[in-house]
Amino acid sequence: MSTAKRLAAGIDKLGLNLNEDTQQQLLAYGALLMKWNKVYNLTAIRDEAAMIDLHLLDSLSILAHLAHVTRVADIGSGGGLPGIPLAICRPDCEVALVETVGKKTSFLLQAKAQLGLANLSVHNLRVENFKPAELYPAISSRAFASLYDFVSLTDHLLAPGGEWIAMKGQYPQDELDALPPGIQLRESRRLQVPGVDAERHLLFLTRT
Repeated sequence: MSTAKRLAAGIDKLGLNLNEDTQQQLLAYGALLMKWNKVYNLTAIRDEAAMIDLHLLDSLSILAHLAHVTRVADIGSGGGLPGIPLAICRPDCEVALVETVGKKTSFLLQAKAQLGLANLSVHNLRVENFKPAELYPAISSRAFASLYDFVSLTDHLLAPGGEWIAMKGQYPQDELDALPPGIQLRESRRLQVPGVDAERHLLFLTRT
């Protein structure tokens, strides 16, 4: 199966309605990720099919759950996941990628330019040094850190009434038990990612 057909089939299983141009842009991003990965080691994944499943479809699995989000800071973006797929599929959503590693930031800037993502911004600094002009109503992460570190390091970025959105594998009960005082789990949603035989959870955290 071609990567295009694999992506289209996965999008269909996720129940998403993404037009041909959007799917082509996602594939272009995937190809860019594979190309730069040979030099910059952005991800351990080298196989195209695995890249579709474990990166693109994994990121797209949260799309329907973020319909209410119009501005988000994605922390520890690495190769741009889930931030870049979100920016591609939601041109109405302002996405800020925060990444400390210079070579990864170089890739993110190249992807932004090559894909023409006007709604995407890239910030090369430690998250605790990120001082945006306006606080964010949503802050996301995918395999960035423990929930304790995630909320502690980004608390200064979250607008009043905002939410942290964390992508996790198995349900992280130990991490939830260790949350700082004043932080609560608002909701946990189990995700099903086509082609991925592993647990996935999306957690929404808020201040109490």
